[in-house]
Amino acid sequence: MPTDGLFRLDGKTAIVTGAGSGIGAAIARRFAAQGATVAIVDLNAAQGSAVASGIVAAGGHARAFELDVTDQVAVDAEFDAIAAEYGGIQVMVNCAGISHIGTIEATPADAMERLFRVNVLGVYHGLQAAIRHMKPAGAGSIINLASIASLIGVADRFAYSMTKGAVLTMTKSVAIDYVAMGIRCNCICPARIHTPFVDGFLTANYPGREAEMFAQLSAYQPMGRMGTPDEVAALALYLAADESAFVTGQAFPLDGGVLR
Repeated sequence: MPTDGLFRLDGKTAIVTGAGSGIGAAIARRFAAQGATVAIVDLNAAQGSAVASGIVAAGGHARAFELDVTDQVAVDAEFDAIAAEYGGIQVMVNCAGISHIGTIEATPADAMERLFRVNVLGVYHGLQAAIRHMKPAGAGSIINLASIASLIGVADRFAYSMTKGAVLTMTKSVAIDYVAMGIRCNCICPARIHTPFVDGFLTANYPGREAEMFAQLSAYQPMGRMGTPDEVAALALYLAADESAFVTGQAFPLDGGVLR
């Protein structure tokens, strides 16, 4: 982790959705370690509180907020409260999201709608609320978590790929519409990242074959492994910090060599 003054976030308030576990939690911890005050936003109040408590115990500044990103009224109210308490919002990370496995034939309408509500509308709500507070300051960095599935075809990820493609294009639209107002917007497109979700998925779907399937998922990346949440967090830190001030509208693959 940088210690020489680079990539500092002192004086910045960062909201990270989906920060109760996995990638979001890693981003929240990294931001706090670099001086940011972090709003830990998650639907799971217990997990969000645990991440916030860990950050505070390590000497950082964080507070947990229970929030359903599909509820626009609740998102607006929570962002207003965070901005009022901490003096604005300088960094916003849309990380909350869910997954689904299946082709179009294996994707029922209720699953399609659920993914759209969380992965697309949830990002839309976060974008609107964050921009409303960034515009008066004439500055801000927004980071969306897309996926390698927004850049290439991935088998059995019909609904998930649809939502992440939307995140990619929302990123580019926000970037071009608000660049003159000092607001930057970029997205990170990871391949497979080893999170608790992956372990839970393997346990639920491949009992007794977890190690075998983990090896298969790892081999998809030419590097022969999955990425780590901390590796995603390092890229998010760069995009949040002033060192990336000339970067907007970009999609950054973090994929172990899949795109080459």
